[in-house]
Amino acid sequence: MATSSATSLVFRSTPLLLSFLTCIPVYAADTTQANTALQQGRVDEAAASLRSILSAQRSNAIAHQLLCRVFYAQDMADPAVHECELAVSNDATSSDNHLWLGRAYGLKASHASPFTALGLARKVRDEFERATQLDPKAPRAASDLGQYYISAPGIAGGGADKALALITRIEPEFPAYSHRLRALLAEKKKDLPTAEAEFKNAIAAGKNPAAYIDLADYYQRHNQPDQAVTAIQPALALNPKGAVLADAASILIAAHRNPELAEKLFREYLASPLRSDESPAFKVHLQLGELLAQRGDAAGAHTQYAAAAALASSYAPARKALQTQ
Repeated sequence: MATSSATSLVFRSTPLLLSFLTCIPVYAADTTQANTALQQGRVDEAAASLRSILSAQRSNAIAHQLLCRVFYAQDMADPAVHECELAVSNDATSSDNHLWLGRAYGLKASHASPFTALGLARKVRDEFERATQLDPKAPRAASDLGQYYISAPGIAGGGADKALALITRIEPEFPAYSHRLRALLAEKKKDLPTAEAEFKNAIAAGKNPAAYIDLADYYQRHNQPDQAVTAIQPALALNPKGAVLADAASILIAAHRNPELAEKLFREYLASPLRSDESPAFKVHLQLGELLAQRGDAAGAHTQYAAAAALASSYAPARKALQTQ
């Protein structure tokens, strides 16, 4: 978060200036409160707070980035791009601003025609590269850029050679991330034994619950549901908090295994203070509602759909679920 530098100029305080200065911590506090609302999935509340801040501080880059993330969480590509572009234009030195702009461009590209998607993909690459240049030690930016190099065709700036160069650079400091990227690269090449081994190497590098979830997700992608469930168990044994719970539940649902455990994990996540916009709470309410509906609990499903809509009234899937129930 950028902070304003002190000035060496000597000046007399005026009532107007003092009024302005006393507003600064208020806006900072409001931004913090908006971010808390975003992390907890209360995107309507976060959006209202951020719009209020921006009505007084149009150049508040943090508020623009957070509002971008509000839209991104709801899969609203155009307004997300608009707000993240404003975040970058007001603070081009922030690695996070470029990271989120790249993600917003990626969201828009996923819904675009092939020709338009190609141009957007190049923008994704440029923003991820800029994010890593600004903060070479930012693991999220390096991970997103590595995944881009792996998945994008050469015409859009992707390529295994670029991915390997990045992996080699980050490996000493972020071994778990580098093994995960090696796994994804091997999977792209259809070298599944190497991919599986590298996902396991990522687990060994950090014993992080998220690394077990990555392995479980790999098994699920390759139609090995029993192995996916097995991989989830050691992650849960580490007593994880936050998005890992929702990710594990989603894999169980996709694998058509243990819906009771999936429900338990969803509820634990929704009750946790460590919710985040990685797994927006309103989307988890919707997933839980769909799970309950499949099990014949119409009343429980309705409660979850209503909870999703209460948090994100503009999120079309939640509104549709309520209308069609």
